[in-house]
Amino acid sequence: MKRRTSLWGVVPLVRLRWGRIRTADVLVAEGYLLVAVVLYAGLWRDLGSGYLVASMQDQNLFEWLFAAQAHAVAEGRNPLFSTLQNAPLGVNLMANTGLPALAVPLTPVTLAFGPTATWTVILTGGLAATATAWYWLFSRHVVRSPVAAAVGGAFCAFAPPVISHAKAHPNFAATFLIPLIAISLIRLPAARRPVLHGVVLGVLGALQVLIGEEALLIAVLAVAPYAIWFAATRRRLPRPVLVGAATAAAVSCALVAYPLWLQFAGPQSYRMIEHGPAGNSLAAFVAHPSQSIGGLISGGPGGLAMNGTEENAFFGWGLVALVVVLAVRLRAEPAARIAVAAGAVGFLLSLGPQITLDGRPTGVPGPWALLTELPLLESVLESRFAMACVPAAGCLLAIATQRVLDAPRDRRIGRVPVRVLWAATLVVAVFPVVPVPFETVTRAPTPDFYAGGEWQRWADPDGTLVPVPLPEPLHAEPLRWQVDAGMGFALPQGYFVGPAGPEQLGSYGAPKRPSSLLLDGVAATGQIPPISDADRARLAADLRFWHADSVVLTDGPHREELRAALTALLGPGTQAADAWVWDVRAITR
Repeated sequence: MKRRTSLWGVVPLVRLRWGRIRTADVLVAEGYLLVAVVLYAGLWRDLGSGYLVASMQDQNLFEWLFAAQAHAVAEGRNPLFSTLQNAPLGVNLMANTGLPALAVPLTPVTLAFGPTATWTVILTGGLAATATAWYWLFSRHVVRSPVAAAVGGAFCAFAPPVISHAKAHPNFAATFLIPLIAISLIRLPAARRPVLHGVVLGVLGALQVLIGEEALLIAVLAVAPYAIWFAATRRRLPRPVLVGAATAAAVSCALVAYPLWLQFAGPQSYRMIEHGPAGNSLAAFVAHPSQSIGGLISGGPGGLAMNGTEENAFFGWGLVALVVVLAVRLRAEPAARIAVAAGAVGFLLSLGPQITLDGRPTGVPGPWALLTELPLLESVLESRFAMACVPAAGCLLAIATQRVLDAPRDRRIGRVPVRVLWAATLVVAVFPVVPVPFETVTRAPTPDFYAGGEWQRWADPDGTLVPVPLPEPLHAEPLRWQVDAGMGFALPQGYFVGPAGPEQLGSYGAPKRPSSLLLDGVAATGQIPPISDADRARLAADLRFWHADSVVLTDGPHREELRAALTALLGPGTQAADAWVWDVRAITR
């Protein structure tokens, strides 16, 4: 082990050779993996039917994304676009966070064990790998002690904002490439072969784009002010930096050129998504998250978050106070200053266009107001920028722990040994936000009509079946039925993001057609409106638009009323397995 000067001659850092792995490194990584497995224990116990309650319909969506890409790979088709949903227009998977850099390599897992296994592996492995990657960065470039690095790495993967997304958003749970990109940048000035170093950096950047562009965007914007200041105060950049950065940009652009073209200009792409103001309230930073010990005691966020998967702050009073104190006390440490600068940018941007206090607008504009109309940023939920505070706080905790470990063992504050005091401080600050295992239930079984193969009698090869009510973001179970049926037919509508309206703005789900609205009303209320010839004509037009083969009604709320409405619209149906079916190929062909 030796000390070097890195980060372009500014930060004195610890450096170990890449190939040297210590016993402590292995033990720490195993510990992270154990914690992640405990959090997802419910899924691991039931890889066939386990479902994360807090994911709402997102688990159905991501499992479908993984299954669609696996089948595309197996059949030699483009894994970045699918016509299995939103028939006949299809779904742009690059515009729907399909995680192809993980989903495609895990195709064998998906095909052999099902997408729930892939979902579980990505979430569990993503958290463990993220913690390990930050541990690696801290232990090789910030602190000497594996214990100090382990504290920082654990916080980076299991902090409240990450755990909130880990219920439903694997693109934010699996951010392990970001610390690897940071390590590559740290080592770039001293690279002996900057071209090769740049190739590695470019590949890492491209892979992160294919896992989660938004996490990369948040990281880049958080460190951008410091990076700009740093570059502006240097007379010239080292040659390895220029060569490596140019190589990395060329490699990364070449690798993601087609995926990004598809995302922003390809079929079923959209211009932007309008979310409206979504900044964090100041009170959200000191509240306890729902998926934590403190949240179970206090009742959770109390309306300060958009939903349970968007608790993007929620650090608690104790942790916020500790981080503020550390930011002041460690200001002499260059690495701490960089972390504080990035965390402060993330904090300020996450407040949104107008600062709110306890959910009430203050009338004071936030920095986000200057960025909200910029391309790319106009589609981002600004509250997510608080995730930049997580590695910043993790870095401060690692440095502080190292300082305590460097102090003489007999050093005391009053009568209390400093190590005992620091351990107690960590417990008081961190214990309330320690995550608890995710609640998992067994999902309802797939109807026999789909699971048993009966559907094959009612659809042509690659045909379209119309489940009633039609799938949508709030009712995405038919996506699972399609997976269990081997992805052998297409579905109209669905759960995805696609273009809608003359301005081609991003919309969750397809714009609903008239007959879909009629059937949704019956499913919601049990009331059957008078059925007219105009309703029948509209349904026939919708069925032709969907290229439908059959309409299928399985068990669910107000099934008899839906059957009566479909009979009035299409005539008598036929019972097949546990479903009622209306063959409409005579209408649509």
